[in-house]
Amino acid sequence: MRKALNLTEGIFPMPVLMVATYNEDGSVDVMNAAWGTMQERGYVALNLTETHKTVQNIKRNKAFTVSIADAAHTTEADYFGIVSGNKESRKFEKSGLTATRSDTVNAPIINEFPLCLECEFIEYQDNAYGCGVIGKVICITADEKVMVGDKIDMSLVNAIAFDPYTHGYYRVSERVGEAFKDGLKLK
Repeated sequence: MRKALNLTEGIFPMPVLMVATYNEDGSVDVMNAAWGTMQERGYVALNLTETHKTVQNIKRNKAFTVSIADAAHTTEADYFGIVSGNKESRKFEKSGLTATRSDTVNAPIINEFPLCLECEFIEYQDNAYGCGVIGKVICITADEKVMVGDKIDMSLVNAIAFDPYTHGYYRVSERVGEAFKDGLKLK
């Protein structure tokens, strides 16, 4: 038997994405965004409203980075979602994390998050169904500690996902199958 639930975002897992930009004064700004995905190979779509300081920065700088939040930094990731850059100018500094300037776009890479997409701003879409920021991925960088040879090992990334039903964070780290292979057993 199934039971009807209250309307919510309703998709699990939702990624915990750290979107980073530079403020007008050159300081680092980071926000937590669960509503984001790859639009197609090489392009990201972030469903963010223009009221976010981060969106204003993206439009001005024409660049941003998207990092995958990890279990070791859940507190900091949550903080970036709780505190608005419009109200707290020292938000990033208070987190205790560090950043490095991207070599490819005018945006910061948060050093502590192991996987980062460096993006060029393409456009802001504002329509009845949302969508927000569209960016072209220019470069993807990963900390060597999450690499096995020349490939990322997602179990080492220790990514976290957001649960919109209970407002929890969950570790996403165990590989349970082989994409484009396991289903062939049913063919």
